[in-house]
Amino acid sequence: MKDLYEKKVVKFGGSSLASAEQFRKSADIIKSEASRRFVVPSAPGKRFPKDTKVTDLLLSCYDRAAAGEDFSREFADIVSRYDDIINGLGLATDLSAEYSAIKQRLSEGTTRDYIASRGEYLNALILSEYIGYDFLDAAEGIFFDADGRFDASRTDRIMSERLAGAKNAVIPGFYGSMPDGSIKTFSRGGSDITGAIVARAVMADIYENWTDVSGFLMCDPRIVENPHPIKIITYRELRELSYMGATVLHEESIFPVKLAGIPINIRNTNRPSDIGTMIVTSTDKYRTDDIITGIAGKKGFSVIRIEKDMMNQETGFGMKVLKVFSDLGVSFEHLPSGIDTMCVIINRDDISGREREILSSISRAVNPDNIDYEPSLALIAVVGRNMAGMPGTAARIFTSLAREGINIRMIDQGSSELNIIIGVDESAFEHAIRTIYDEFCNG
Repeated sequence: MKDLYEKKVVKFGGSSLASAEQFRKSADIIKSEASRRFVVPSAPGKRFPKDTKVTDLLLSCYDRAAAGEDFSREFADIVSRYDDIINGLGLATDLSAEYSAIKQRLSEGTTRDYIASRGEYLNALILSEYIGYDFLDAAEGIFFDADGRFDASRTDRIMSERLAGAKNAVIPGFYGSMPDGSIKTFSRGGSDITGAIVARAVMADIYENWTDVSGFLMCDPRIVENPHPIKIITYRELRELSYMGATVLHEESIFPVKLAGIPINIRNTNRPSDIGTMIVTSTDKYRTDDIITGIAGKKGFSVIRIEKDMMNQETGFGMKVLKVFSDLGVSFEHLPSGIDTMCVIINRDDISGREREILSSISRAVNPDNIDYEPSLALIAVVGRNMAGMPGTAARIFTSLAREGINIRMIDQGSSELNIIIGVDESAFEHAIRTIYDEFCNG
């Protein structure tokens, strides 16, 4: 099939580069399209369930060295992992100088970030030689300021300059450098962030994120058996599902490409023919007739219900209630309300042991007619860009739950009609998700 893109950035996760066999799969994917010009590798992940990730081995070495303990066994395991990959690929690569440098830094004292970054660094050296691409050390193209914050403007400028003349390049993920040249790692999202940064710097047509799953699923497979995959999702929908507990890319790894309008394609290294999930800013080029995109939810919420006649005419009522939470350092999740009622949804862990204090403070602040506290609430978000303007979507959700005898404790819908959030008893959480899924996907 003809490649529709001219410039792709491809990132491979740890499972995609855990062994020589996985390296070959990844290399075949890269070489299958000339547009896959820039590659961001992670460190070797687990080869089997009880295996140890290379980054974890490196950090174990660091902890032992910092405590004055012998780390030779763990370090030997690291060397063995990389040598197995090199030998399995039939390469003549000699990393002995790199091993010695890392071991010396461990013995003399170094930073945790430096040691944590070496897994990606070594993997990138191997991959660049195996596929014949240039190697660019991320420390020379990704930068943090003196306070350890990512320096987006400098990074974008220099990374763009460094890659402008490169036909192809491998850039290790997960780290960059401080103003003094020392290594600094990303706190979360690691190599995913690097991939997005590179994609923005080269203004890629698409950013492919290769992992061990064929994209996102419409809901948790631990709750619904074999849920449908999500073919297309917008960044806004992704954020809604992520907030409600769906396992997706970390927001920091999305921001650079979202800002540039670059789509992300989540793909499976072990099933490269699967189309995966496309994450886009707009669906103008990617249309689907699906009413809902995904369902996600979480347990562990509580609701404080405040009742007072003529509440809506009392100036500053809501502000007084929220000031109580602000003064006590407690954030809220949702504020569904009526003419004479106001509900505050909070994370149960945030107020554990402080329930009486909060209720008493609210009572003093607004003198309600009644105030109730219900500790066990689960929230479910039904997300879908096509729900907007589609009559009867909410009715189908509520009718299906009523048919199953599931009581709805709370309803919240934004003006965008992108999502509907439903509160149910925690005991009904899984049943409710299965019911909604069946209504829209198995009906």
